[in-house]
Amino acid sequence: MAANTSVVPVAVTTAVVPVLSTNGDFSDLREIKKQLLLIAGLTRERGLLHSSKWSAELAFSLPALPLGELQPPPPITEEDAQDMDAYTLAKAYFDVKEYDRAAHFLHGCNSKKAYFLYMYSRYLSGEKKKDDETVDSLGPLEKGQVKNEALRELRVELSKKHQARELDGFGLYLYGVVLRKLDLVKEAIDVFVEATHVLPLHWGAWLELCNLITDKEMLKFLSLPDTWMKEFFLAHIYTELQLIEEALQKYQNLIDVGFSKSSYIVSQIAVAYHNIRDIDKALSIFNELRKQDPYRIENMDTFSNLLYVRSMKSELSYLAHNLCEIDKYRVETCCVIGNYYSLRSQHEKAALYFQRALKLNPRYLGAWTLMGHEYMEMKNTSAAIQAYRHAIEVNKRDYRAWYGLGQTYEILKMPFYCLYYYRRAHQLRPNDSRMLVALGECYEKLNQLVEAKKCYWRAYAVGDVEKMALVKLAKLHEQLTESEQAAQCYIKYIQDIYSCGEIVEHLEESTAFRYLAQYYFKCKLWDEASTCAQKCCAFNDTREEGKALLRQILQLRNQGETPTTEMPAPFFLPASLSANNTPTRRVSPLNLSSVTP
Repeated sequence: MAANTSVVPVAVTTAVVPVLSTNGDFSDLREIKKQLLLIAGLTRERGLLHSSKWSAELAFSLPALPLGELQPPPPITEEDAQDMDAYTLAKAYFDVKEYDRAAHFLHGCNSKKAYFLYMYSRYLSGEKKKDDETVDSLGPLEKGQVKNEALRELRVELSKKHQARELDGFGLYLYGVVLRKLDLVKEAIDVFVEATHVLPLHWGAWLELCNLITDKEMLKFLSLPDTWMKEFFLAHIYTELQLIEEALQKYQNLIDVGFSKSSYIVSQIAVAYHNIRDIDKALSIFNELRKQDPYRIENMDTFSNLLYVRSMKSELSYLAHNLCEIDKYRVETCCVIGNYYSLRSQHEKAALYFQRALKLNPRYLGAWTLMGHEYMEMKNTSAAIQAYRHAIEVNKRDYRAWYGLGQTYEILKMPFYCLYYYRRAHQLRPNDSRMLVALGECYEKLNQLVEAKKCYWRAYAVGDVEKMALVKLAKLHEQLTESEQAAQCYIKYIQDIYSCGEIVEHLEESTAFRYLAQYYFKCKLWDEASTCAQKCCAFNDTREEGKALLRQILQLRNQGETPTTEMPAPFFLPASLSANNTPTRRVSPLNLSSVTP
């Protein structure tokens, strides 16, 4: 990001948009509440409803102000008075989504507020026509090919105003949105940064900026205003960039300074725990949030993802019915219903609801990704690829879409393609073992075994979610006839699955015991070989081999064959397992320095 981002023109008419001092501390919560109530009104007057709602919700979480401290309405300028009739009529048309009609009556208005509504009406008219054309003529997978025809004209007009320093904070925000829609990302970032300096209270500008930041390095180059709003922005961007510890710390700080009743912060914390797969914690917070705000729809699709992962059919069914009663035509509701049908393996119905969500909002990231998953389930790889690509167009930080593309190309047996997509997913989630295992499998198929070893070992080191990394690493050592390293990996695998304390069926447990039984047998360690062979008898697929090996060991012992005593200690099966006990602690990693990244 270029350093000139910090150049911020400050010529703005404060008489039109009165902005209170927004310093970076939270010492005066009453002052912050006044600012939030002020900006909620200003954004509502301009039709920026999501920003208005965000400000109002945050203000509601703070203590009520006494009558004497309530903020008076903003002063009316001469220009405002002249445009009042046209603005009042146009705003009524705007509120019923008659955008062209609103723009027609605002043409020629000079006040900042009326001019913004004029330009915003034209922008929304173009967006509405684009969406209508898409729904009428194309399937949901073709949405990216339809453009908003008004964007170029708006850019030319707003650019002239920008160069003349005639745009206020709201005008800069709209100019940034137009630039982003035209894929002029660098220029859009510069304008959004300028908007946050001119009008720091407007959450919409911060949120748009957040959607354009792709990594932490990019964030460092931004010259952002020192305001308390910056803390909310940083918490949000840290969550988006998967920097969850930093995000949770920021949200905890915001709770500590007085925002403990904010449903927005509580929901963001739940999303953060969802992102690090702390499912129990996330479910607990979402359930608490539902008690506090039972008619809330935002983030409920994330809640449904958690219920889906846990296969909680009845809870997911209740959530879907509940949201249907509240508003069946919200994208979140459609995604929740889609997840419900997916959990019931009715994938065609699930895809239908995700398509419905995309008709309501073509830029809704979750629906694209989930629809890609459904097409994968239906073995429709070309449609899955299109869906995942659209998800990436909406948000390049969506690791699930990159991972989904990798899986799709893996099915198509195109390892070089899936290697690229798995790498991108791994860059976004460097500590996610699933990405590393997928990368390792890819390298294995390409016969890059050293890289595969590094990936599997790294997956184990960061905390292997699926408990498969060590088994895959062991099989790789087997393939390379590195029997000692393979034995080490299998021993670690067995120790880990026994020490986790969960009664889970591990499909590779029998494989590990079979290999160790054979390994100890070759090393003439009869006791250890016998213990592992007995374990093999507990599994259907290795029972006969285990019995055969026990007979061989008994025969050799009867012949007076003596066990060896020259094997190094780490290769002995732990005594706790030999005694058929469960180890109570997780042992430290064995020395596999030769394959450690």
